[in-house]
Amino acid sequence: MSEKDVVKETKPRMETVIEDFRRKLATVRTGRAAVSLLDNVMVDYYGTMTPLNQMASVHSPEPQMLTVQPWDQTQLVAVEKAIRSSDLGLNPSNDGKLVRIPIPPLTEERRKQLAKQVHEIAEDHRTATRNIRRDANERLKKMLKDKQISEDNERDGLEEVQKLTNGYIGKIDELTKSKEHEITSV
Repeated sequence: MSEKDVVKETKPRMETVIEDFRRKLATVRTGRAAVSLLDNVMVDYYGTMTPLNQMASVHSPEPQMLTVQPWDQTQLVAVEKAIRSSDLGLNPSNDGKLVRIPIPPLTEERRKQLAKQVHEIAEDHRTATRNIRRDANERLKKMLKDKQISEDNERDGLEEVQKLTNGYIGKIDELTKSKEHEITSV
């Protein structure tokens, strides 16, 4: 095993952090109806907590409206209750066939809260990226100690891992800025 192998294994792990970050950002409300907004809503489905998107069709017929049609019509009230109790600040209504969720425009205060939430999510993912860097650096140092690689190879490996880390943290910052702009623009 060489320092190049350590760098190769580090890259997909950091890529996974970016994918997770994108998924988490998609669930943050922006004032427009997005189907991904309800991804984290869990419904009590016959005693089992089930993700909403696994038990109903979610659509966005208008820019300010979401509709949820459960496959099991008896679950309309449970779906409505789950959406209401989520921390999204939405007020669904049910017409007997589907649940309509109007997406109210965001207040200035709510925009600031959401921007803060985006920054917290970003910081968690930056930390995850740095932890991956730390793991890779420890492996490189152990390989040097065990005389599997030379000091030059270790230094090259550490530099490569740092370049990867800087690149992925840059991506996180970029995604954060674009999401923050999306939230704050009226």
